[in-house]
Amino acid sequence: MVACATLGGTMAQGTGSINSDYKDWEWSADAGERARLLQSPSVETVPKSGESQGNGLGATSALGAVFIVVNAALGAGLLNFPAAFSMAGGVAAGIALQMCMLIFIIGGLVILAYCSQASNERTYQEVVWAVCGKVPGVLCEVAIAVYTFGTCIAFLIIIGDQEDKIIAALVTEPEEAGSSHWYTDRKFTISITAFLLILPLSIPKEIGFQKYASSLSVIGTWYVTAVIIIKYIWPDKELVPVEIPTSPSTWTAVFNAMPTICFGFQCHVSSVPVFNSMKQPEVKTWGAVVTAAMVIALFVYTGTGVCGFLTFGAGVEQDVLLSYPSNDIPVALARAFIILCVLTSYPILHFCGRAVLEGLWLRYTGVTVEEDVVRERRRRLLQTISWFLLTLLLALFIPDIGKVISVIGGLAACFIFVFPGLCLIQAKLSEIQETRAISWWAQVSYGVFMVTLGAFIFGQTTANAIFVDLTA
Repeated sequence: MVACATLGGTMAQGTGSINSDYKDWEWSADAGERARLLQSPSVETVPKSGESQGNGLGATSALGAVFIVVNAALGAGLLNFPAAFSMAGGVAAGIALQMCMLIFIIGGLVILAYCSQASNERTYQEVVWAVCGKVPGVLCEVAIAVYTFGTCIAFLIIIGDQEDKIIAALVTEPEEAGSSHWYTDRKFTISITAFLLILPLSIPKEIGFQKYASSLSVIGTWYVTAVIIIKYIWPDKELVPVEIPTSPSTWTAVFNAMPTICFGFQCHVSSVPVFNSMKQPEVKTWGAVVTAAMVIALFVYTGTGVCGFLTFGAGVEQDVLLSYPSNDIPVALARAFIILCVLTSYPILHFCGRAVLEGLWLRYTGVTVEEDVVRERRRRLLQTISWFLLTLLLALFIPDIGKVISVIGGLAACFIFVFPGLCLIQAKLSEIQETRAISWWAQVSYGVFMVTLGAFIFGQTTANAIFVDLTA
C-alpha cells in the first residue's frame, strides 16, 4: 500500500499533457469523442474543457468517491470467492494471493488517474486512446464489449442458480418423484425473468434512474457477506465440511484463483469518471481514496471467501449460496438480494457495452452523433435485442458460472494490469527530458511488469478455460 502511495505522489509531481492534439486519432476522432462511453450512472462529471481541469468543479467528495469505488468493486463476484480460496489451496494462500495482487490493483487505479489528468480525458477507453493511440484504443473498446457481454451471461446464470434454490424451497413435492412442473424449469424461470424485468430496463437510452436501485444492491451484497460469516460462526448442524485444504494441489492451481480475484476487484473501467467527478481531482488524493476503497473491498471479499470456504471446505460450490440448504430463510433472503443486485447490474453493464459498440460504429462510419440521431433509436433497439437474446441463449446452455468467470476474469486482468501498464509506459516515454531520473526508470519498469503480469494472467486463465473447463 505504501508503494502505491509513493507511486501516486511521484506521478502527481510529473503530470503533463499527453496527445492533447489527438494526432493519432485519424479514425473519425470527433464521433468517438462525442460518444460519452461508460459513464457511471452514479457519477456526474464536469464538461471537458481546458478550464475545468483541476478547478474543483466536480461534485463528489473524497469520502463519496470511496463509497462509489467500493460500490463499483463489490458485486455478485463475491459468491465465487470461497471457491477461489479452495482452488488457491486454503486460507493462507488465498489471502496472500489477494494481498499481492491488491498492490498492483491499486497501482493501476492511480496510473489511470494520472493519465486521465495528463490527457484531459474522462473515460477509461478515451484515456487509452489518447495516451496509447488507435490500435490499443480499439483493442480496449473491443475488450470492454466482450467483458460486459460475458458478465451479462454470468448475471443470467446467477439468476437461474438463485431461483432454482428459491423454487426448491417453495415446492413441497419430493425431488425423487421425478415430475417437475414446466414452470419450475430453470430455462423457463431465467427466460421469464429476463423478458419481464431485464429487457425493459435495458432498452432506454439513459440509465441514470437506476442509481437508486444500485445503492440497494450494495446493501444486498453486504447482507450476503454478513450471512456467510454468521453461518460460519453459528453453523447449522447438517453443514459439515468435507475437507479443508491447507495447500494447493499443484503449484499451478494457485493461478486458477486469479480470474475470480480480478473479476471481483475490477472497478478500473468506471474509476476514471469517478476521479474526474471529484471536487479536487488530484492524483495524491485519489491514491488515498482507492486505497481506502480497496481495503474495504478486501475485508468484504476476504470475509466471504474465508468463512464460506471454512464452512464447506473443498466441497464448496462455485456459487457459494448453492451450498446452503434451500429452506434456510436468511440465505433465501440473501438469494433475493443477489437477484436484485443482478437485475440492476445487467442493464448497466449492457449500457456500457452498447455505448462502446456505438462508439466503434460511429468511428468506423465517420458519422457524428448529431447527424445520426434519426437512426440511433432503431440501431439501439437492434443492438439491445440482439445482445439480450445472445446472452440469454448462452446462459441457458452454460449452467456453470465458473466457466464464464474463468474467461471474463482473464479480460478483467487486462483492465487492471495491461492497459494501465501500457498507459504508464507511453506517458513516461512521451515526456521530454534531457536525463532520465531513477524514478522515471522505476515507473517505466513498473509499467512493464504490470503489462507482463496482466498478459500472463490473461493467457494462463484463458488457455485454462478453453482447454480444460470448456472442453470438460
